[in-house]
Amino acid sequence: MLNKPYWIGFAVVLVVTLALLNLPEQVSRKARLAVGSLFVPLFGLAGFGQTLADRTSDLTASRRALLDELATLRRENVELRLQALQHAEALRENERLRELVAWQRQTPWKHKVARVIARDPEDWWRTVWIDLGSRDGVQPDLPVLTPTGLVGRTGDVGLTRTQVLLVGDPKCRVAVLVREAGENGVITAFSTSVLDHRLVDLTNLPRQSALRPGQTVQTSGLGGIFPPGIPVGTIVDSRSVGFGLYTEARVKMAADTSRLREVLVLMP
Repeated sequence: MLNKPYWIGFAVVLVVTLALLNLPEQVSRKARLAVGSLFVPLFGLAGFGQTLADRTSDLTASRRALLDELATLRRENVELRLQALQHAEALRENERLRELVAWQRQTPWKHKVARVIARDPEDWWRTVWIDLGSRDGVQPDLPVLTPTGLVGRTGDVGLTRTQVLLVGDPKCRVAVLVREAGENGVITAFSTSVLDHRLVDLTNLPRQSALRPGQTVQTSGLGGIFPPGIPVGTIVDSRSVGFGLYTEARVKMAADTSRLREVLVLMP
């Protein structure tokens, strides 16, 4: 039901309209112009308000869409970074496997490729575990190497994995030959003179050994485990010990055991 102010407003509008209709033509025109000039700005203000509201709504929607798109791009960026890391690792693995394949074509030894799957934190530089075991024909005391050089020998053998004793572990003694000097010796353990996991001690050398830095050290085959000719490393320096009764040397291993990913196990 309409209230009293509404009827009053309606009556006022009706009276003004009738008055304008009864006025002379010239006066009526001026009155209409005056009334029009009064209401037109209000209509314009109303239109501007509506336009402003529409634009504000569009800007709000655009900002929300931009935020959603930004979040999507961030997620895609993270996914692309992960994919790039995976592809880089796959490329490095592919390069390593190519080196193994190239080496396999040249070597006369029967062997199997194994992946390094674990390291013992307490013996980080002495042992690793590979993914071959007794079901793959692996036995204790088999040589383990990479295309660059000797790594060690197999130790404890399980059904699906095997422990590898690395060169430098006192349990992995290697009979070697200094090729240029023609001297035989034994790789015994890591060198204690410097903190370098690739330096090992070469002992049991004759007193007057003609050793020089850079000379090649390889397996001699005299120990019964490692066949002759596997690269071990190079001579770093030598020294006279035991009051000059014999000579010892330091050897830098050719294989970097800190970066082992795939290795070769020489099968019996």
